[in-house]
Order: sequence, then C-alpha cells, then structure tokens
Amino acid sequence: MPSATSPVGTVDPKVSYPDSDHESGYVSGSGSDASLPEIHFTKPHLAHINRNLQNLEPQDILRWCITSLPGLYQTTAFGLTGLVTLDMLSKLQIPRPQQVDLIFLDTLYHFKETHALLDRISERYANVNIHVYKPGGVETAEEFERKHGEKLWERDDQLYDWAAKVEPAQRAYRELNVQAVLTGRRRSQGGKRGDLDIIEVDEAGLYKVNPMANWSFQQVQEYVKANNVPYNELLDRGYKSIGDWHSTQPVKAGEDERAGRWKGQQKTECGIHNPRSKYAQFLLEQEQKKQEEALEKALDKVEVARA
Repeated sequence: MPSATSPVGTVDPKVSYPDSDHESGYVSGSGSDASLPEIHFTKPHLAHINRNLQNLEPQDILRWCITSLPGLYQTTAFGLTGLVTLDMLSKLQIPRPQQVDLIFLDTLYHFKETHALLDRISERYANVNIHVYKPGGVETAEEFERKHGEKLWERDDQLYDWAAKVEPAQRAYRELNVQAVLTGRRRSQGGKRGDLDIIEVDEAGLYKVNPMANWSFQQVQEYVKANNVPYNELLDRGYKSIGDWHSTQPVKAGEDERAGRWKGQQKTECGIHNPRSKYAQFLLEQEQKKQEEALEKALDKVEVARA
C-alpha cells in the first residue's frame, strides 16, 4: 500500500526486475510478467499534488482519483455531501469509466429515514454496488445490546465508536482491499475539519480524499436542488449533519452545520476519522483492565479457600 513517507525509486531486493534481454528492459503493469515495485508518495510529492488539486473543481478531483488511485471506494452515511459526490461520479465524462463502489457502515442505530434513502439511492444509481458493514457478530440493535449492554454510547462512547464504526470500517477495508476512500468532509463544517487537505494519508497508509473540501453547505444544497439528487428527509426538518438517532439533533439558525452532533459533548468526529492509534491504545487498555479483573477474581477465590 502506498506510503506518504517511503522514498520514491528505491530498489526493492524482493522485487524481480527484467534483464536487458527481456522485452524493452522495463516493467509495465500490462505488458510484462515481472513484478512491479509499489508506488510511493513522498511527503513533498503529496504536498505538490494537494497544491494542484486545491484549485480544481470537485469533478476534476474525482477524475484524478479514478485515474490515479487503485482500490478506490466511497465511504458514506448518505449525508448531503456524499450524495453530491455520488451524483458527480455517475456523470463523469471519462474515456474508461471506473465504477466506485460505496461502503455504508450500518451502526444499527441510523434513522429510519436514512434506511429509506438507501433504498432510493439503490434505485437511482442502480449500477453502483453498495457494501453494507454492520458491527461484528450482530445483525440488529437488540443483538448489539445483548452483546454490549444498553446505551453503550452513554456508558463508553469510545467502545461504542470502536464496535459500531471503527472495527466494521477496518474490516471493510481489509476484505475489499481498499487503498483509498472518498469522504464527504468539508472545511466549512468546522472543528477538526477546518484545515483539511484534499488528500490525506492515515497511519495505516489509507488515502482519504476530500473532493468537496472547498465547498460550502450552500453550494452543496444548490447542487442537490439543481440536479434533483435524492436526499434524507430529515434535512427538511432542521437537520444538517445526520448520524445515529441517539446522537443527532436539528440545528438552530446560525449554529454550525455539525452543531447537532453529540450536543453538549466535547466530541466532533464519529471515530472513523480519528487516528487509529487512539483505538489501538484504547483496546490495549481494555485488555489490561480485563486481565486485572480476572486476577482480582482469582485472588479472591484464593482468599476464600484459605478462610
């Protein structure tokens, strides 16, 4: 998988290179049986790409992504920006259209209006594959609560984010061999998103592309109206950013677009856009806690036996 810090042009001793008697002496992806080294983006190269993409319209950024990034998918909860991206992809005029599949993380706590929108999207964009990923080992909210207890998002929001969003996302990336994803994040959404680059790379080397980073909420709304893009009915009831029903509220006039998410909490992201190391540390702490509890129980049994 490409790395933002690996050097370009480094000879890999594990890669087979053709000798001068083999074809032209070079390796190509389609015309040679020889192995190809991985493609690497250095930090300067990535900065150069971001500088150039910064001034392009979203459609041009999407064209670049399709021709430049293998293993490209769109992650979406069918928010307004993601829907615009989907519609733009369906209308791109390129010589060899590449279908970009969708990944939808069904937390089991989405609004019924979100699920109704999913059905409408499937009808409108019938050629697009939608991969639905749910929390591991469960199919319904009832099963999730039997496994994790009721209102996990109130008792342990980090564990909830991991179980409902982060783990399913990582499973999707692994099973689908995802190397790059299109997101619906924009700078105008504020918070940590205020200084977004067009292309970012996470700790695991996954490329995250924000094609709509420069657009405002008003521009997104205008595109939806002009192109008759299906959207979530909740947007007509005062909602602007829509996630799980238990952590999403309508916003008041003058409030930030994402003000209705996690109202009253010091939280601005759902988990999949946080550093993976945060959850690696969280899981380590959870495992240590379990071991300590098991040790305490074992010691208690010893004390009872001695008594």
